[in-house]
Amino acid sequence: MTLTNLYTYLRARFMREEGQTMAEYGVVLAVICLAVIVAFTALSGGISNAINNVTSILPGA
Repeated sequence: MTLTNLYTYLRARFMREEGQTMAEYGVVLAVICLAVIVAFTALSGGISNAINNVTSILPGA
């Protein structure tokens, strides 16, 4: 086994792909956050109306 072959073997054996995996998790997290923000924005009127309806039913303090 030559030194070049050993270097190639060790480099392939111990090369890590964690950086790429973390980038993929970051993209997925960004998409999920964007979807949650869009959902809350779309539902904000309905949530606000539901809370107002509940507070109007409760006896005044």
